[in-house]
Amino acid sequence: MSSADAKPTIIALHCSGGGRSAWGRLEQDLDGGFNVVVPDLVGCSAIGSRTRERAFTLSDEAAPMAKIIDAAHGPVHLVGHSYGGCVALRLACRRPARIASLSLYEPAVLHVLMTAGRDGEVALAGWRTVARDIGRHVLTGAVRRAAKRLVECWNGSGGWSALPRELRDDLAGDIPEACFAFSAQVRERPPLPVYARFGFPVLLMQGEYSSEPMQRITRQLGRAMPRASRRTVYGAGHMGPYTHQAVVSALITEHIAAVAATGKATVRQVADRITAAA
Repeated sequence: MSSADAKPTIIALHCSGGGRSAWGRLEQDLDGGFNVVVPDLVGCSAIGSRTRERAFTLSDEAAPMAKIIDAAHGPVHLVGHSYGGCVALRLACRRPARIASLSLYEPAVLHVLMTAGRDGEVALAGWRTVARDIGRHVLTGAVRRAAKRLVECWNGSGGWSALPRELRDDLAGDIPEACFAFSAQVRERPPLPVYARFGFPVLLMQGEYSSEPMQRITRQLGRAMPRASRRTVYGAGHMGPYTHQAVVSALITEHIAAVAATGKATVRQVADRITAAA
């Protein structure tokens, strides 16, 4: 086994339409102490268009990462933002016994809104309307309008104009493929008790100015996960991993370092039950 193989592995998953630049500061802050894997997800221009004969699912997205986990010799830490957070949760359900920690910035697991009472159900219905609007804009070629619609649903009015121009261009260019990711998010519906069985430490981050539905999701996950802690990134919205990289990276690095130092990353022996329930 090489020295690289012996290092803990971090799999960092970007948002739909994003890319590895979201985790550039994190890779820098970890300073070579980990094997950092930043896969390209659907909706990222680096992978181009994919041919699909059926509806795309989070399990499809998670399959290559599951192979990375299986090949890793040491602990595996999952990091995810928005859609990437959904994929991280799907991976944690599939390989719970291999996960040392989760660090999630506003994972967009929209089905959790179904557990948040009438207000949550109304918010979920709103997201389904957003999905239809985005699909219509894409079909008519209005890709920037589609990207703006998506971003401002996560961040509120003005969220689009607050993003760096380069990121806006990337999101607009990738929005047709990002529609597949968004549809997969809407269809993902594991029961909340699945997350309640996670025995590893979980860091849940949210932006101060993120939408109420996103904050509601984070609160619901925090209540369900027995070893979860919640942190707010002040001044940030849903795109905090891009707009507030230094703060988000510091929180994740601190969380992973604490897990590694305490050696309390052992999970409960519930891998089969979690996988079956998911």
